[in-house]
Parts: sequence; structure tokens; C-alpha cells
Amino acid sequence: MPVTFPSSVTTATLDYRRHGWTVAETANGLSLITDDQIAAVELTGAMAAAVRRFLRANNLSGPVIEIPGTQRREIHLVRGATKAAMAIEALRHAGATVHTDGTSIPLPPTRLAHGTASWSISPTEARWIPPIVAIAAAVRAATTRSHHHLADLAG
Repeated sequence: MPVTFPSSVTTATLDYRRHGWTVAETANGLSLITDDQIAAVELTGAMAAAVRRFLRANNLSGPVIEIPGTQRREIHLVRGATKAAMAIEALRHAGATVHTDGTSIPLPPTRLAHGTASWSISPTEARWIPPIVAIAAAVRAATTRSHHHLADLAG
């Protein structure tokens, strides 16, 4: 029996495809399939909050998907991953998850185990999709600030 989606899912699929994204319909909603044009960086907890503040303060924010759960999880959509091996390595070393090469990312309004994926910053609100190196810089700034703060507390 075919899966029937509410009209909001069908409309969202068309909207996402207008961005040039590869979108797949799943049993729970929609997924963005990463490729050489678009990737994603997933951050959790305090790191996600610090990166969000850095990006906002520097006018670098792009589309961000919020994933419900016991811990804050944000997925930042990015460009330029195919030419950013060092940035990807730095992000992974800092604890970020980098989604590339066909990874499936839940798009709003996808239903997940702890709720529904939603936009913190939707593609229509964002002025751009930032390069992955911008997210790497934000992570580096957040971890540097965190280490300095811990050193100040220890000193």
C-alpha cells in the first residue's frame, strides 16, 4: 500500500527541490540527501549554542534544523565540503558530525523518535547557505573560548 503524505509534506518537497536539493520521501517525512552541492554539520549541547551565538554575532547564520531530544541538536546546512578536507577534519576532531556523500538528513516536518524536526532558521529566513569553513571557524572560536574560560577558572 503506498504511503500517503499530508499536503504540507508534498508542498515542502517542492519547496526544498526549488533550492536544488535532492529530497527523498520517507515513511516519517522528508530527507535531504547530501551531495557535492550541500552537506550538513551536526552539533550538540553547549557547542551548538556557542556556535549559534558566534554565527549570529558575525552575520554568518544559514539554515539550521533543530532535532528534538534530551540534548540540544542542531544541523547546519553548508556548502563547499568537497574542497574543505581540513575543515571537516577539524570539525570531527572537535566532536561535530559532518554529513556528506549521500547522508540522509531529516527535513521539517519529519517525525522523529522524540518529536518533529523543525527549522531554527529556515532557508527562506537565511540570507545564504554558508561554506563549511564558516562553521569550522565558529566551532574553533567556541572551543577556544571554552578552553580559555576553563583555564581562567582553574587559575
